[in-house]
Amino acid sequence: MKKKEDIRKVVLAYSGGLDTSVIIPWLKENYNNCEVIAVAGNVGQADELDGLEEKALKTGASKLYVLDLTDEYVNEYILPTMKAGAVYEDYLLGTSTARPVIAKGLVEIALKEHADAIVHGCTGKGNDQVRFELAVKHFAPSMEIIAPWRIWDIKSRDEEIDYAEAHHVPLRINRETNYSKDKNLWHLSHEGLDLEDPGNEPQYEKKGFLEMGVSPLDAPDEPTYLTLEFEQGTPVALDGERLSPKEIILKLNRLGGANGIGLLDVVENRLVGMKSRGVYETPGGTILYRAHKVLETITLDKMTAHEKERLAITFAELVYNGQWFTPLREALSAFVDKTQERVTGMVRLKLYKGNIINAGVWSPNSLYSEDIATFGESDYNQADSEGFINLFGLPIKVQALVDGR
Repeated sequence: MKKKEDIRKVVLAYSGGLDTSVIIPWLKENYNNCEVIAVAGNVGQADELDGLEEKALKTGASKLYVLDLTDEYVNEYILPTMKAGAVYEDYLLGTSTARPVIAKGLVEIALKEHADAIVHGCTGKGNDQVRFELAVKHFAPSMEIIAPWRIWDIKSRDEEIDYAEAHHVPLRINRETNYSKDKNLWHLSHEGLDLEDPGNEPQYEKKGFLEMGVSPLDAPDEPTYLTLEFEQGTPVALDGERLSPKEIILKLNRLGGANGIGLLDVVENRLVGMKSRGVYETPGGTILYRAHKVLETITLDKMTAHEKERLAITFAELVYNGQWFTPLREALSAFVDKTQERVTGMVRLKLYKGNIINAGVWSPNSLYSEDIATFGESDYNQADSEGFINLFGLPIKVQALVDGR
């Protein structure tokens, strides 16, 4: 590790939130007034980027980079994870998929600026510290990493607010709205305050709590229909309009949010060993996962579909645990890409008060044959099943004969 006096320039993963806003003056106080270069990775957090440069400079940063990572985030991280069907304990990995691409951008700026260290605002209790640092180790294995939450004297978010007020750091929150949030174009997470007690119901109907949509109770009384088209597992059109995957997700966010889709209240198992309660909003992502899964039901054969479901658990754990840049994740993505070659077609869904209802699926590669599956007359020879059952059940029959003997 470098000595403090050798740290003259650092690159900070900057969001403008409580943690990273406080970190800038803290770094300058504790690292010999070092130069702090703030880097914000734009992964679709929208208005959270407004006024960010002015705030960063006013707080003590020498400059701010805002990296537009939205297309890369969608195409290189979200879509491969969605195609894999990867879900971690019902969580659609909104924060987990964003951290690798942000960390990659951080390293690029750190190398460009010849920085002595990379700094992040992740706590020592969370998963994000692992995700950031494993990505940094992949791209810059010798880079120094500073994680203030693991070394400073601040013990809580209330104490952070005290520090911010004492150092005239402007904040968008107060002690009553001090949820820990992470927002991008895929999701919004809420943690802390009343949510720390899993016995407390989330305040879905309270004004300002939900940001990407409404409570199902406040959703329209009439359903919304939509159609999604896929080519080899990639969404290419919504309601007949050809759009980029990013544009489709943004439109689905609006449609899903308006219908109360994509709310998740879960106590999950963090990588660091503790259980943590969070509330997630993932309206567009929830719709996209469902549509893709429905299309796979008619385009994947049984053995491939079942093996893909088993491997999806491993894929999700790799993403959740910050192991995106690993040979195993790359190998699993190669498997997933092979399975997607026939996942082409159209899915119609009905959105209604928090529910997604299947309303039709079509594919030129469909393995479903109405002529075979029909309850009416067909060319299927039902007598063939007798021999199949005799052979399939032979081990059971032999075991019973032996036991009976």
